[in-house]
Amino acid sequence: MFKTRWMGFIVTSAFVFSLALVLSLPQSRVAAQNAIDGQWTASLGREDARRHNPEWSDTKNVDTSEKFHLNLQLNTEKGNRHSVGQSYEFSDFQGLTREQVTAGGPVKFSLVREAGTIECEGRFDNNKGSGTFRFTPNAAFITGMRSRGFDFEKEFSDRDPQSVNERLFSAAALNVTTALADDLISSGFGKLKIENLFEAAIFKIDSKFMREMKATGFPNLGMDDLVKARIFKIDPQFVNDVSQMGFNKQPFEGLVQMRIFKITPEFISEVRGEGFTNISIEELVQMRIFKIDANYIREARANGVPMEVDTLVQRKIGVGRHE
Repeated sequence: MFKTRWMGFIVTSAFVFSLALVLSLPQSRVAAQNAIDGQWTASLGREDARRHNPEWSDTKNVDTSEKFHLNLQLNTEKGNRHSVGQSYEFSDFQGLTREQVTAGGPVKFSLVREAGTIECEGRFDNNKGSGTFRFTPNAAFITGMRSRGFDFEKEFSDRDPQSVNERLFSAAALNVTTALADDLISSGFGKLKIENLFEAAIFKIDSKFMREMKATGFPNLGMDDLVKARIFKIDPQFVNDVSQMGFNKQPFEGLVQMRIFKITPEFISEVRGEGFTNISIEELVQMRIFKIDANYIREARANGVPMEVDTLVQRKIGVGRHE
């Protein structure tokens, strides 16, 4: 009797202690174990792929026939909108094929990722779909990331406990993984933040790309620079092409300007052919901004205008005022 009474006390005490321990955990740690719901919409087509994939500045050479765009909008406790839009391969999903999308009808499919699982239910009609989903976070992902120096709970729970689940949801949708973290760490890129993991996943930045860009003469590029490089298609080949155009050791922002204003080898040859043999990238940018091409240069020369970029720009502005 005495033994039974004490055993009951021990079991009860253990339960109370365990409950107190759970209640004492930060809200984010408890919330991270719970499933959360949302709505999804999807569509098949090149226009959606171009609009929702910032790294595809030009999809003319991108095969999107086997991709479809999926937008996931999470229901947050505070009623805020938290959505992630991304184009996926059909192979990313369990239970979904291109044939199902084009044929239409009810569907059930899931996106199983290291950060958690997104289970979707709904239907497709005319290559467009909608429905609901449930996201179940994976606690092991939090532990694995923390061991690598990326503490999702510590960084986000102080601001908003629910944001931990939201960030895990984004990690699942964008396929942020511990393997990606390991790869970026191996590049010797320096201290990285959680935001950098998301940027790397979105813009397809890995240690190989980091090392290649360093080797081209840019050892101090930050993640923002690498994102720009992906958006504007600045890679080792482009850096080499710029060098062959006669612009050696250009600052990185100079390369960005060249891409933004479409300063191509053809345009450079055209301008140099009109006598501007020592022109700088900054001057080429001015020409592009004010639409100064070979025809305009020849016209200005015929009118006795000095062949200087600043003078041509001033003339162009003056012409604009009279028009």
